Amino acid sequence: MDHGDDFHSWLNGDYASQPVQRSEEEWALIAGYVRHAANQVGPTLPLCLPGEPQECGRTAQQHVLVWGAALKAAAQHLIEDAAPAPANAAFASGPLYQRHLAEVRASKSTPPGNG
Repeated sequence: MDHGDDFHSWLNGDYASQPVQRSEEEWALIAGYVRHAANQVGPTLPLCLPGEPQECGRTAQQHVLVWGAALKAAAQHLIEDAAPAPANAAFASGPLYQRHLAEVRASKSTPPGNG
């Protein structure tokens, strides 16, 4: 499983924002939810969170990033498969996605499991 270990070579030193502060337990809960969602629409992700059979040594927060990317890739693949034409896929992946993202950001919802 690609865990994004090449991140620092990709980064150009432009890192101004800080991640949301959550406990390791909160990150693990979110990672589990993201993995479950990704497993429903894409290849099965490993049981490699801290304390799991295939533990890889990375934090739950890192898994949220990695598995979020896997979920986003699976969603993109579904969009492309479902689109009757490339223009439909481009619209769903571009403007429609941006509108949904804006709604999610504006909702300021509570973390999964806390609402």
